[in-house]
Amino acid sequence: MPNSQDTSPSLRIDIAANAEMLCVLRSALSAWCLRAGISTSRTDAACMAVDEAAANIIRHAYQDQSGRIRLTCKVADASIWLELEDDGVQVPLDSIQPRPLDDVRPGGLGVHLIQQVMENVTWAHRDEGGTRLLMSMPIEKFGGCEQTEEVMHAL
Repeated sequence: MPNSQDTSPSLRIDIAANAEMLCVLRSALSAWCLRAGISTSRTDAACMAVDEAAANIIRHAYQDQSGRIRLTCKVADASIWLELEDDGVQVPLDSIQPRPLDDVRPGGLGVHLIQQVMENVTWAHRDEGGTRLLMSMPIEKFGGCEQTEEVMHAL
């Protein structure tokens, strides 16, 4: 993740790698984005990308066995940066590809969706085992919590 002078707080969360915990990951990311003043559309895109990536970690890196997923989020260089790490099986990086969209069948669109909503997407093997996914997209701020409170009060 880039170093920056941005004073926005970062988020770090470490969760069990199972499908029941994906809602916790999405909720924590969504709350952090709201606190950081990230627009709703960018928040939704970030949550979808993280959810798809975490589901792939559960399925492919841990093969539905126990493990951990670590998410780190920060705002730097006018972008939201999301990093997911696991300690699971290292799949060949060149195998992480979206399937052809004309191959109509359920599932298998996670990588495609991630690449569509994020500006930068990089997978790398970690020296200590597992994989790191670093994603970023430009932020669209809406004014932070103060503006959110004003909108909620107006409703």
